[in-house]
Amino acid sequence: MRRARLFSLVVFAALLSYGAVGYHFLPLAAFEGDLTRMSMLPESQFGWTQAQPAIEPKWMEQASLADADVMVIGDSFSTGRVWQTVLTREGLRVRTEHWDNLRAICADLGARLRAQGFRGRQVVLQIVERNLERAVRESMQCVQTRYRHKHSVDGPQPVPTQQFEPDRVDRSGRMSVGLRTQFNALMHERLSAATDFRDWQVTAEVRVARVPRGCDWFSHRRCQDALFLIEDRLEDLPESVVDDMAALTQRLSAQSGLWVTWVVVPNKTTAYLQPDKRFWDQAEARLGAPNLLRVVRRAIQEPTMDIYLGNNTHFSTAGYLLMGQAVQGALRRRP
Repeated sequence: MRRARLFSLVVFAALLSYGAVGYHFLPLAAFEGDLTRMSMLPESQFGWTQAQPAIEPKWMEQASLADADVMVIGDSFSTGRVWQTVLTREGLRVRTEHWDNLRAICADLGARLRAQGFRGRQVVLQIVERNLERAVRESMQCVQTRYRHKHSVDGPQPVPTQQFEPDRVDRSGRMSVGLRTQFNALMHERLSAATDFRDWQVTAEVRVARVPRGCDWFSHRRCQDALFLIEDRLEDLPESVVDDMAALTQRLSAQSGLWVTWVVVPNKTTAYLQPDKRFWDQAEARLGAPNLLRVVRRAIQEPTMDIYLGNNTHFSTAGYLLMGQAVQGALRRRP
C-alpha cells in the first residue's frame, strides 16, 4: 500500500512538473513569421507590434484569364494579392499565377496565354532577388510550358492581419520547440549584449544581425537587431541577368504583342544592410522596371517602420502597398 501511494505521488509530481514546463514553454513554440519559425526565436522578441493598413477583401478578388487586363506571374510576394489592390482600386482586373506553376517563362508562354483567352496587353513578371538569376537562366532554356498545379491560385485569399499580438498564448506547438526557442532567446540576449556584436547565425537558414537605426525601422522589442535569411545573396546581380531579362522581354513582346514589366523585390538583407547594389538602376534604365530598391530605401530612410516585417522575409502591408504604387507607375509609363 505504501509503495502504491509513493508511486502515485511520483506520477502526480511528474505530471505536475510536465504541466508546469509545458505551461511555460509551449507558447514559445507558436510562430507567425517565417524567420522566427526557421530560427526558433520567440515572437515576443521579434514579432511586429505596429498596426498595418486595412485591405478590403473585394480588392483582392482574382480575375479570370479571359477578363484580366493585367497578368501577374509571381512568387509568394504576389500570390497573397495584396500589392495588386493598388491596381484593382483603379479599376484594373488582375489575374495572378504562381511562378512555380509555370516552372519558367518559356518560349511559348505568350502564345499559350493568347490561346487560353488572355486579351490584355500587360504582363508583370515578379520575383524576389535571391531567385532571379536561376529563374532567368531556366527561362532562357525553356521552350515549352508544362503547367503543373503546385499552388492553388483561384481560391479567396485572407486579408492581411492588421494587428499582431506577439505575447499571445498558443499552446498548440511542441514542447521541444518551445525549449529550443527559450534557449535561442537566452543565447541571443547574451551574445547581443556585447558592444561589438554584429551578427549570429542561429540556424543553417537564419542569422540575427545588428542594424543601425534598427529601432527607427522595426517595431519588435529587440529592434536593434533583425532576422535575415542566410541565402540572401551578398554580391550584386551581374549585368548578364539584365541581358537575359531583355531577351525574355523581347521574346514575349514579339510573339504576342505583350508589354512586359519586370518587378524584382530586393532581399531583406539588401534593403537594410546592402543598399548600394546597382542592379535595379540597370533594370530601370534598360527595361523600364520599377526601381523597388530605391522605393524601399526612401521609405526606410524617412523612416517608415516595418517595411519588411521583423519576423518575416516578406513586406508588411505598408510595404506591399508601396510596391503596388511602384508597379502602377511603371504600367502607366507604357505607351
